[in-house]
Amino acid sequence: MAVRLHHEGNNILIVMAIVMLAVNVPAWYFLSDHYVAIPITMTVLSVILYCLATNFFRSPHRVYQGDPDNIVVSSVDGEVVALEEVYEKEYLHQRVIQLSVFMTIFNVHANWYPVNGKVLYTAHHKGRFLSAYLPKSSTENERSTIVIETPHKQQILVRQIAGAIARRIVTYATVGETASIEDHLGFIKFGSRVDIFLPLGTEVLVKIGDKTTGGITAVARLKP
Repeated sequence: MAVRLHHEGNNILIVMAIVMLAVNVPAWYFLSDHYVAIPITMTVLSVILYCLATNFFRSPHRVYQGDPDNIVVSSVDGEVVALEEVYEKEYLHQRVIQLSVFMTIFNVHANWYPVNGKVLYTAHHKGRFLSAYLPKSSTENERSTIVIETPHKQQILVRQIAGAIARRIVTYATVGETASIEDHLGFIKFGSRVDIFLPLGTEVLVKIGDKTTGGITAVARLKP
């Protein structure tokens, strides 16, 4: 898989580089003669921190290898933390299967469309910043909702959820555009989760605790 940096990280990485140079260069200039351990430690810590930030904003190009017809792929990298029947009251207004994947700060944070189709609905909701691991975060936290209609007229709802650390949700999906499982629907900065709401009767292909790869892992098969 080809890996590149996501454009959401450009400004952050540039600012970090400037700040680190502004701190480390004077440290080497004024302290290296008598306290060389201090600038060395500062430089090592700066490099480690910058590498972690760069790793966070990696954006691999991914292509699903199977037949995508009636397949739902994971929108994100992470761990399946919820799999249950719930009532979705924002848009679908019916009982559905909720499949939730939690991301840590070490996961890729780009969000992929889970199905091919057409975007019918998008909405951003302000809210709290509870731990994204909690079930109530799906309806109480800051979140964005996207609904995609598949070529077979089945509606899939995706919800990007902010967490205790993640306080910035970016959504690229717009109503009327074509959704492709190879494209990003958005990005969540610094760890959170994404919920996918599926029609009842959908065959779920993962279980709680399973690891998923966004754009690659098939998590469900829709009824034809």
